[in-house]
Amino acid sequence: MPVYELAALGAAVCWAVTGLIGAPASVHLGPFAFGLYRQTLVALILAVIVWMSGLWQDVTTAQVMTLALSGIVGIFAGDTMLYFTLNRLGPRRAGALFALNAPMAAILGWILLDEDLSLAGWAGVFLCAAGVSIAVLGRPGRSGSHRFEAVHGNVVVGILFGLGSALGQALGSLIARPVMQEGFDPVVGTLIRVFFAVLCLGCVMALPVAQVKPHGRMTPRIFLMVAGSGIVAMVIGMSLMLFSLQGGKVGIVSTLSALSPVFILPVLWIVIGARPSAASWLGAAIAVAGMALIFLR
Repeated sequence: MPVYELAALGAAVCWAVTGLIGAPASVHLGPFAFGLYRQTLVALILAVIVWMSGLWQDVTTAQVMTLALSGIVGIFAGDTMLYFTLNRLGPRRAGALFALNAPMAAILGWILLDEDLSLAGWAGVFLCAAGVSIAVLGRPGRSGSHRFEAVHGNVVVGILFGLGSALGQALGSLIARPVMQEGFDPVVGTLIRVFFAVLCLGCVMALPVAQVKPHGRMTPRIFLMVAGSGIVAMVIGMSLMLFSLQGGKVGIVSTLSALSPVFILPVLWIVIGARPSAASWLGAAIAVAGMALIFLR
């Protein structure tokens, strides 16, 4: 049973749900404040889990530093840029750009880690990426008038942030892969990555720059969105992704975890009551075909 691939797929489902949970809170607080509040809460939850379970055993300094770098690149840089993209382009378009981390990771894994994929594996990676792009960049269908589809600010800047978030995610996975391949505990790995991302965000928000300060105040409703987003995306989703890196190749894991925009389609339909377009469903079908190639390679 392809347990590592299924874990990556589970991460994609988590990230599909959290994109919709966290979008209003991210716009309200701003990407830096949203990231700091969310990741601080996640770090506290994970620290309690690790402490109560006694998971922090035989952790070396080299492993901590490697995962710290992975967290700074993948979470601090990648996640922050993703929420900049989300605020500018909405969850559907942001998801399409973020999905490009899959072919980026596959190519980087092949170049840097000598991860050789079969022809079916490469075909699956690019079919998934193409399918996600068609599904998300195609016409929005009846959801086009919803606030989730609104574009704010310069589109080119939003696209650049989206590409940066995809590259950050790909590099973060690539950096973490050797440590996770040793059988490192995924919950401890997530805690280390999130902790160092929180340190970086705290340093940035301490700067006397208005753009990095909270845009709005915390309310009980916003707190529930931040907490729900953090638990689903990072406590569960990130742990599943790190677990999948224990035995799965970076390109395959990144491809499957990047399918979240496909899973967003039925969730959007349920949440806003608007059916996605035919192009969106066609892209989803292509992505599923790519996923089948990956599982059957």
